[in-house]
Amino acid sequence: FAYLFEQSGPDLSNLAPRALQLFIFVTPLHTFRTFAARSNCSTTCACGFGDSFNTMQSSLARPMQLERPCVRSHRARCSRVVPMCTAQRKQPRGVRARAAPNKTQDREDLSKMTREADSSNNEDGSCETYVTPDGDFQEIMCVDYGFRSGNMRLYQEEYGSVPGNAFSLAIENFKKEFEQLRRAFRYDEFVNVTNASPPEGKIQKTIADVGAKFVNFFASIDRKAESAGVFPKLEQAKVPGEIRNRDGSISDQVDDVRDKLNELVLSNEAVLVREHLREEAYGKVQAPWFIKLPFNALCWTLDVVFNNRPIQRFWVLETVARVPYFAFISVLHLYETLGWWRAGAGLRKVHFAEEWNEMHHLQIMESLGGDSLWLDRFMAQHGAIVYYWVLIGFFFLFPNLAYKFGELVEVHAADTYAEFVDANEALLKTLPPPVVALEYYKGEDLYLFEEFSTSNPPEPRQPNCGSLYDVFVNIRDDELEHVKTMRACEENTIAVDIMDRRDRKREEQSKKLQDKPKPALAAKPAA
Repeated sequence: FAYLFEQSGPDLSNLAPRALQLFIFVTPLHTFRTFAARSNCSTTCACGFGDSFNTMQSSLARPMQLERPCVRSHRARCSRVVPMCTAQRKQPRGVRARAAPNKTQDREDLSKMTREADSSNNEDGSCETYVTPDGDFQEIMCVDYGFRSGNMRLYQEEYGSVPGNAFSLAIENFKKEFEQLRRAFRYDEFVNVTNASPPEGKIQKTIADVGAKFVNFFASIDRKAESAGVFPKLEQAKVPGEIRNRDGSISDQVDDVRDKLNELVLSNEAVLVREHLREEAYGKVQAPWFIKLPFNALCWTLDVVFNNRPIQRFWVLETVARVPYFAFISVLHLYETLGWWRAGAGLRKVHFAEEWNEMHHLQIMESLGGDSLWLDRFMAQHGAIVYYWVLIGFFFLFPNLAYKFGELVEVHAADTYAEFVDANEALLKTLPPPVVALEYYKGEDLYLFEEFSTSNPPEPRQPNCGSLYDVFVNIRDDELEHVKTMRACEENTIAVDIMDRRDRKREEQSKKLQDKPKPALAAKPAA
């Protein structure tokens, strides 16, 4: 504008010609600037279309690639900004990484500015840049590889909404799972399990051959029922057009993430060695046979069915690990309702915080594709129901032994995660964390995160979450805290821990009040 007014003279007679010259001069510069931004900054992003990708290839989802320069910010480097996806599909929605809530006004302004900059280039809002409470831009895994991606994931658009009635939910879920069951047999989803752990020996090969014939038999029945019009026509799902590149290919960046996730390893033998070393150093967890029987059945299933599939194994383990806390809370609530035991409110609070922690572990594994196979979901969900009623019976009759079962599960989980972290450290450090992990570990509200810990550390935990390695380290440490809590419940020292924590919080609050400067008293007016 300064150039236009300077060159057009006092009467502005030359304004139009000068404006045309300025337009001709600036347009090539803007074109070159846009091209430079495209070449200097990755424009790859990802949208989670869990169901569609699961039916196409029952491993991990694939994303799209943008054809626009990524959104920049004065606080972010190019490699730290996650561009947004623009997809026309509304259900299920892609991962949405929001700015973490913060009480500081400057950080709120920064987050608001970032969201406004993102929304200007992202009408659908599928994926936004994540801003930590410290105001830093955090790279995230902007793909939800899980079966229940989108609106069925935590911190998404419908998070916290009221569900429909049980009949509508059951019918909707049955339709979805029945379709996935048909696809599992028609497109032989079970071969993924066999390829991950090839059969060795005559017995395993015989079982594999029988299983293959079983799959082919039901696949033929499904085809006949489809031909007769009993079942609707089933076609293998294709990659939605809106998540393809211009040439029809898939983003190399997300292909690389998917391949790295498939390269993660976990050795059953190494986990067993680690357990023996831990027992030699700290002693073995003693439990009667009827407690060890369901625990050993769980461990055998994890070792055999989920061999060389660590993410799926962790998803099943976290599904079962939540069950004890559900059972404990249910029985304690029943006792309070009947008037049998009114002193369990503090214990229920601890167990709810533990379940909240395990739920986030579960959501993290789902976002990495742990629930993508129909077989895994079937086994985990039905097994969890069985374990729930078994633990209800244990807690009714032997509460301390019910906590013993929880301790066995948690200590096994801690050993498994510790081995997994050590075996995949270099690879995990190259992968960004899922958004659900950032929302949990880096959010402002750490109330429930600190509540499940009964070890009473001098300072609250402030976990890092810069990579997927940090996420699994945090999960390993969480499991160790669960072990301490289960042991305190078993030994009936949990009440002392709860009182100690309450006293410590009161002392901290009183200290803050003492350190807070007192307002000066107004001088008394003269008589």
